[in-house]
Amino acid sequence: MRWSWNYAWNGNEQEQEIIDGAARLNTQDPRWCVLIPCLNEEAAIKGVVESALALGVPVIVVDDGSDDRTPEIVAALPVTLLRHPQRCGKGEALRTGFREALRLNYDAVVTMDGDGQHLASDVPRIAAAAARYPNHIVIGARLLEREQQPTGRRRANAVADWGISWACAQPVADTQSGQRWYPRDALELVDLPAENFVFEAAILITASREKRVGIVSVPIASRYQGEFRLSHFSPVRDVSRITLYTVGRILHYGHIVASYRRSRASAPIVFDSVAAG
Repeated sequence: MRWSWNYAWNGNEQEQEIIDGAARLNTQDPRWCVLIPCLNEEAAIKGVVESALALGVPVIVVDDGSDDRTPEIVAALPVTLLRHPQRCGKGEALRTGFREALRLNYDAVVTMDGDGQHLASDVPRIAAAAARYPNHIVIGARLLEREQQPTGRRRANAVADWGISWACAQPVADTQSGQRWYPRDALELVDLPAENFVFEAAILITASREKRVGIVSVPIASRYQGEFRLSHFSPVRDVSRITLYTVGRILHYGHIVASYRRSRASAPIVFDSVAAG
């Protein structure tokens, strides 16, 4: 299947397309919001939050102890702003946002990073996939324009997909993407003992193995160009942590060969409402 999607921001015309798409989705259940964890994103956060607000859904921003103008910028916008007094890591920022979403009785959240690499214009397609596949985690998978990915990052992501799919006992496309739809069954795993970037892998694995949550991907563009700040992700430290956690989960759940075969038995589910018509 070939996908065609315009990722460039075309001003008022594309903004109206976003609003119209989200408005159609918001006439249906479930109730959902956008969750944006952020750390020192003063250069991009205003545009990211405003584009999310244009969807017409509530927005929760969790500031993870920024020491720049990020909290001040967000505080001037009509969102729920939660702040950590000091840096606690992305896992704890997501955990704080999940707890707030559960407190407000949302059925799902869509996560977006605060640096601008995720576009709100992709969210209506992610929500459409969630409607097509109830009780699935939906990943905005960087399957388009992959030539923009640095070779080392692309190879590391492929290894992560192989290992985490094994731990999930189902095939998953782009296990490292932070743009995701989390249904309530996944949100309820908020107290998983995993920190930093490991938390996102832990949610995928535990939701798959213990709650039988499916995983589907929506193709989005790989975005490694532009004014994005250096990633908070450490290739050595965080890859090591994720690898150790994943291996531990594979051993914990047992049936190692059967789990591997299930992870390789078919291609990951990829759904695009645009391509599907």
